[in-house]
Amino acid sequence: MNVLIIEDEKPAARLLQRKLLKLNLEANTMLHSVEEAVEWFSNNEHPDLIFLDIQLSDGLSFEIFDAVPVNSAIIFTTAYDEYALRAFKLNSIDYLLKPIDEDDLEVAVNKYRERIPAKDSFSFDFDQIKRMLVNPLDKNYKKRFTIKMGQRLKMINIEDVECFYSENKGTYLHTNDNRDYLLDGTLELLEGELDPAKFYRVSRKFIISVNAIKDIVMYTNSRLKLVLNTYDGDEVIVSRERVNDFREWLG
Repeated sequence: MNVLIIEDEKPAARLLQRKLLKLNLEANTMLHSVEEAVEWFSNNEHPDLIFLDIQLSDGLSFEIFDAVPVNSAIIFTTAYDEYALRAFKLNSIDYLLKPIDEDDLEVAVNKYRERIPAKDSFSFDFDQIKRMLVNPLDKNYKKRFTIKMGQRLKMINIEDVECFYSENKGTYLHTNDNRDYLLDGTLELLEGELDPAKFYRVSRKFIISVNAIKDIVMYTNSRLKLVLNTYDGDEVIVSRERVNDFREWLG
């Protein structure tokens, strides 16, 4: 059986590898980021079974499947709480809460061995899982941001935000009055705090407000280019993999 581990914490990956050996499973390949995994899947035969961490160093692991189709069986390894794990029950062989218990691991592996269907028969609704992880039904979405400016604090209401973007390893908020403010955290964290009816992540670099869209233009490789009301920095491009979902989001 060809087994792959995708886990950003290398000690945790090695520990899981040793636990799998006790179950006579060899995981000879371990990947640690979205970027590394996309490259690997693009150039290697896909495994029978993946142990997949949700949060990787450079984003949610679901971004891997935005870039490359993967039909392997998946056992999720995650530190997310019990509420969010409901989605995994519908879409995966099993899920394992960290730290991974050896008995739970054996149960998950045995469940997979009992099924072992054809590799191309797996189909996962990653969008559904992601929505449940980052947008729980009872979640209170971000209403304002507090920005430190020297010795002062500035309050910015969510209605005044045009977009969020990443640049030079920083995360920025851009307002309707054409100002930019540096934020703590990442776009991945922000994505889970914003109302999905009002904000959409069009690419790895941008999260935009529906009210900020001034124009939508057809772009190369079946992508879309967005013109925002005031933001005039880097081009805001809807990645090809997100175009259909973006159109549905617009309604």
